[in-house]
Amino acid sequence: MANQKFQNALALKSQKTPPIWFMRQAGRYHRHYQALSEKHGFMALCKEPELAAEVAMGPVEDFDFDLAIMFSDLLFPLEALGMGLSYNPGPQLSWHLSAQSIVDMKSFDDAVPQLEFHKNVMRATRERLPDHKSLIGFIGGPWTLFTYAVEGAHSGHLIQAKSQLDLYQRFSQLLLPLLKKNIEYQLEGGAEIVMVFDTAAGEISPVLFQQYIMPDLDELAQAYSGKLGYYGKTTQAPYLNSILGETHWAGVGADHRWYLPDLLKSKRKQFVQGNFDETLLFSDTQDFAKRLEEFLQPFKTLSDDDKAGWVCGLGHGVLPKTPEKHVKLFVETVREAFE
Repeated sequence: MANQKFQNALALKSQKTPPIWFMRQAGRYHRHYQALSEKHGFMALCKEPELAAEVAMGPVEDFDFDLAIMFSDLLFPLEALGMGLSYNPGPQLSWHLSAQSIVDMKSFDDAVPQLEFHKNVMRATRERLPDHKSLIGFIGGPWTLFTYAVEGAHSGHLIQAKSQLDLYQRFSQLLLPLLKKNIEYQLEGGAEIVMVFDTAAGEISPVLFQQYIMPDLDELAQAYSGKLGYYGKTTQAPYLNSILGETHWAGVGADHRWYLPDLLKSKRKQFVQGNFDETLLFSDTQDFAKRLEEFLQPFKTLSDDDKAGWVCGLGHGVLPKTPEKHVKLFVETVREAFE
């Protein structure tokens, strides 16, 4: 019960055609999601297993992606720790983390039952998926969750988060056991791998990333060796070289700032996911087709051995209002290019 192309990518087996999946492939751009969200609301779509499975199935059925990804949100561990969580429409926490408020966070024993729904979501999604499709899960990276906890967002200068790295270390001691259990739930529910999405990672310097963030990431990867992938937005080689050289990690995602053919040819031990610029899907159809062909051309010069481990997708997630016809055209074009 898995997609053979994706299994080959995980094993770094030579193959002609890469598997395809997009971050946020079941998100706001998709009419299937919009109709369900209007009827049920975002929180219900995440927490009710049958609804979450229905959302995850939409892009697989409409666009024939090789993988489904659990439909959920990064921030539920913060809700489980007692910070409250609502969506109106974006996420809002009831209070922000500080050196004083950290004592109000719930214990592991109190928090962990609130994440068990992820196991049930995974099971429901796996039951709906055809046998030839794969299923993956995700969690938020510790640093990204910290920026949300402190600042209420993960964009901007992140002055409060960056100036309280001692607080980050206290926070991560509470968070990591909960993330480990969340990963366990998702794997037990049927996830083949779990991605760590760290969308704020590139906002901290490479030196501080290696000093403060990387030890926590490695702790997660070593706890589930070969089962975690990592994506950090706007990260470059100084951030990810330690991951690319580590056998504990199953893979990395690279945003559109990387030249992926060179990364594929490097001495790596992981799959590599990416990395067409997601904003280019807003071009008119003729220009979009041209940009996509230009993107794919360097990959066509690679041997099948060099392309081993490539999971084709976007540099980041699908953006709201992305034309659905271009999502479909992307999948069809990539498959035709590597028949």
